[in-house]
Amino acid sequence: MEIIQKFGLEIKLLLFQIVNFLIIAFILKKFLYIPLKKILDERKHKIEQSLLESNNTKIILEGAKEERKKLLFEAKNNANTLIETAKVSIVEAKEKIIMETKRHSEQILDDAKQRAATEFKIMNNQIEKMSIDVSRKIILRVLSDLFSDDEKQKFISRALKKLDEKIKN
Repeated sequence: MEIIQKFGLEIKLLLFQIVNFLIIAFILKKFLYIPLKKILDERKHKIEQSLLESNNTKIILEGAKEERKKLLFEAKNNANTLIETAKVSIVEAKEKIIMETKRHSEQILDDAKQRAATEFKIMNNQIEKMSIDVSRKIILRVLSDLFSDDEKQKFISRALKKLDEKIKN
């Protein structure tokens, strides 16, 4: 104890300082260190959780990028397929329209030929009737001067019979 007194220390004061230090240490530990450690631990836990979520988000983002690439590739293929299908449909429709137009024009030509043939027959019949009519008139005028009435009648009736037979045939 002499050494302590040589240095100018008092035991009572030293004991009070040690007790004060222990009380302050206890108070600081109880009210400052433990809550502060708890806050720091919670913050550390939140940071770790954020890092985990960030890594998970990166993985999900990479998956989404791959899915996007896949969907774009499929969409491009589908678009190309649709374009090719449309081209084929257009070609088929064009060919169908051309065939229908050809068929329709051929039908119009056939109808025109039939009408022309019918009109030709009608005109031939009319010309034939007109020529027979003209022939009758000519025969009547010519024969009226050359023959008697009885001879004219016989000759006319024979000529008319032959003309009628021609008309019927």
